[in-house]
Amino acid sequence: MENVDDIIIEHLHAVRADIASIKDDIREVKTRITHVEAGIASLKRDAAHQYDESAAANARFDRLTERIEKIERRLDLQS
Repeated sequence: MENVDDIIIEHLHAVRADIASIKDDIREVKTRITHVEAGIASLKRDAAHQYDESAAANARFDRLTERIEKIERRLDLQS
């Protein structure tokens, strides 16, 4: 019976070691996922900033187009 108890204890120690290893792996995966999420958030911010700059450039272009059209009308240069 003592031999069986030793085998069970030995297996329990192996299971605990495996569980500890799995916990470490999960901790590392969680850390890496957090870094990926932070990277995605940064990319989203960059994309939003680019969109904002594009919208501002389009607005400036529209204003310039309006000014040119106004000048053309004043000079009667419309085609």
